Amino acid sequence: MLRPLLLVHLFFYLHLRPSSAEAGIPSSSTVNATDYIRKSCHTTQYPDLCYTSLVSYADSVQQNPARLARVAIGVSLSTANRLAIYVRNLTSRGDYGPDPRAAAALHDCYSVFGDAVDQMRGSLNQMRRLKAAGEELAFEMSNVQTWMSAALTNEETCTDGFEDVADGPMKMDVCDRVVKVKEVTSNALCLVNSFIADSKVTIP
Repeated sequence: MLRPLLLVHLFFYLHLRPSSAEAGIPSSSTVNATDYIRKSCHTTQYPDLCYTSLVSYADSVQQNPARLARVAIGVSLSTANRLAIYVRNLTSRGDYGPDPRAAAALHDCYSVFGDAVDQMRGSLNQMRRLKAAGEELAFEMSNVQTWMSAALTNEETCTDGFEDVADGPMKMDVCDRVVKVKEVTSNALCLVNSFIADSKVTIP
């Protein structure tokens, strides 16, 4: 009886045990992709934020610099869009007190963040349509760089608009949120630049 029982146990062990993924054990490709993201993020200005914001996309990124740049732009776009919605809600509720400068700063912030969202959306669409190589790729990547740089400038314009606003909870809250978006956008632009360098693309 002992041998049949051992065979039954062996059958259940081989056929019913969880796979590596089911058991929560990362595959070797995921580990390699995670390491790739960590190393790539070392080139950014905010490497810890870069890694934590992108590591969950390791399986789709693998070790592809174009995919990494595209995902980074997508994360930046999503973050900026959430802030634009947040600022819009503040303005619609009138949550800025009696100071007209605060109201103006909020409206301007919403406007420039709308521009930043459009610019990052254009960058993301361009990254999805990249050609293999040559002058056309250089032109496309030049567009991406220009739009991402413009988006970062628009985000900085938002905080600049609060310089003449009296300190208070609303100003601190919005400016702190904008700083986080700027950091994510800065990282995305850096990864775009790294992709260009890795691809040996000469921007005209």
